[in-house]
Amino acid sequence: MGGHSIRLTSSEIGGLWAAYLQENMAVCLLTYFLHHNQDEQIKGILQKAYEISKGHVAQITSIFKDEGIPIPDGFSEKDLNLTAPPLFYDMFGLSFVYSMSRMGMVNTSFITVNTARKDVMDFFVTMLQQTTMLYQQATTLMLEKGVYDRPPLIPYPDQVEYVEKPSYISGFWKKRPLNVAEITEVFFNTERNYFSILLCMGLLQVVKDKEIHDYIAEGKKISEKQINTFNDILMREELLGNVCVSLDVTDSTVSPFSNRLIVTLFHSLNSIDVTLIGHALSLSMRTDLAVYYEKYILEILLYSAKGFEMMVERGWMLKPPHAPDRRKLQN
Repeated sequence: MGGHSIRLTSSEIGGLWAAYLQENMAVCLLTYFLHHNQDEQIKGILQKAYEISKGHVAQITSIFKDEGIPIPDGFSEKDLNLTAPPLFYDMFGLSFVYSMSRMGMVNTSFITVNTARKDVMDFFVTMLQQTTMLYQQATTLMLEKGVYDRPPLIPYPDQVEYVEKPSYISGFWKKRPLNVAEITEVFFNTERNYFSILLCMGLLQVVKDKEIHDYIAEGKKISEKQINTFNDILMREELLGNVCVSLDVTDSTVSPFSNRLIVTLFHSLNSIDVTLIGHALSLSMRTDLAVYYEKYILEILLYSAKGFEMMVERGWMLKPPHAPDRRKLQN
C-alpha cells in the first residue's frame, strides 16, 4: 500500500487507529474461544472471524508502516491464560461473534463515511462487508440452534396512517402503543445487556483485583437496571419481554484474561453502548422512552469515566494521535 503521495487525514488516522485496537483485541479474544470451543459449527465461524480480524490488523500495520506512524501497543497471547479451564460454554463463543459483529457494523460504517483516500476507503468497505457476512452467518447458526430470541411480532398494517394529535409523543399518562422502531430499539438494547450480564457473571468469578471486581459488578448492575426497565415496558405493552435462553458461564474461578484486556474490553463496550442508546433516543417518539435513554446514557458515561481513570492510573490508556499544540510551538 506504499507509494501514496496523498497524506492520511485526521479522520483516516483516527479510524485506522480505532480499528487496529478493536481488531487486535478481537484476535486475542477469538484465540481464547477457539482454544476451548468443541462445537464444530461454532468453531468454523470463530475461525473465520479470527482470520478476518488478523488480516485487518496486518493491513492496518502495513498502512501505518508505509506512513511512518507508530503501531499501537496491542494485546498478544501474553494477555491470555490458555491453561485456565473454560470460563464459558461453547454457545457463548457464537454469542460473542454475533454481538461483536453487530456492534462492529455500526463502528465500521461510521468510520467508512469519514474516509476518502482510496486504499483506506477500500479497506473499510471490505471490512464492513466481512463484518456483515459474519453477522449473517452467526445469526443463521443461532436460528438453527434455537438460541436466537426474535423480536416481537405485530399484525401487518392494512393502511397508511398519519399522526393526528401532538399527544402521539406522550409517554407518561395516556400512552399510545409502541411503534416498530421503538420496539426494535427496546428489544435489542435488552438483548445487548443480556450479553453484558453473562460476560460480567463470568469475569466476576475470576477477577481477584478488588477495584476491577467492583467495576465489573457496577457494570452488571447497570445492565440489570436496563433489562428491568425495558422488559417492563415490553410486558406492559403485552409484547412479552426478552428471555435469556441459556446460561453460558461455567464454574471456573481461574482468569483466562489479563486485567488490562478485561478493562479495555469494558471501555470499548461502554463506547459503543453510548452510541447505540443515542441512536435509540433519536428514533423514539414517546417521551418516557426518551427520558429512560437519556438517563442511561448519562449513567454509562459516568461509569465509563471510572474505567478511563483506572486505565490512566495503571498506565493502560493509549493516547490517540492528536493535533500539535500550536501555541506551545509558537512560544
